[in-house]
Amino acid sequence: MSYTLPILDIQTITHDVKQFTLSKPDNYSFIPGQATEVSIDKDGWREEKRPFTFTSLPEDEKLEFVIKTYTDHDGVTNQLSTLTTNDYLIINDPWGTIQYQGKGTFLAGGAGITPFISIIRHLYRQDKLDGNTLVFSNKTEQDIILRNELEEILGDNFINVITGNGRNKNNDSTFCYLDGFIDQQFLTEIIDDVSQKFYVCGPLPFNRSMLKYLKALGANPETLVFEQ
Repeated sequence: MSYTLPILDIQTITHDVKQFTLSKPDNYSFIPGQATEVSIDKDGWREEKRPFTFTSLPEDEKLEFVIKTYTDHDGVTNQLSTLTTNDYLIINDPWGTIQYQGKGTFLAGGAGITPFISIIRHLYRQDKLDGNTLVFSNKTEQDIILRNELEEILGDNFINVITGNGRNKNNDSTFCYLDGFIDQQFLTEIIDDVSQKFYVCGPLPFNRSMLKYLKALGANPETLVFEQ
């Protein structure tokens, strides 16, 4: 089923990420971590559906999406970057396999953080966030989505991995600077219990690498939660 919803608010989160707040249909529900197909209610774009994750909570009065926009080509996210509160989006029923299954480590690459935002906010609101760690990989510090909020609610359990060049050294112990992507050696240094749950979401090469490394470290495939 599809729903055509007005955009109520648009906020800039980072240099290429925006937060869209929409009205919420009556009795519409989802599980934290789930996504839906979204399209723009304009001629030529209604059938151009893309998956985006809810970053709001099921009990919230409005729906929220945090979306990375790519303006180097005229695709859906570029069009999204031009919208205003006079525009409408079309969403469908929720779907997705990334759901919270117990305490563990969340491994996110770039915009792959979005399924975890609703989960982490949900756990925080329920006072059940203790025992969970978020490892967030980005090219630069400027790319970190919702950095202030995540720092506030996760504290030392929020580990930022900066993989790009030209970075500034940060004395904060929650920042790690790597010459390249997260590798197996890095995971060995930060993970002391491979029996915990591992939640993985990011670009496909990131997902494949993380799952490969975690299995090599001895993680049981049944403890790995990712979009299949």
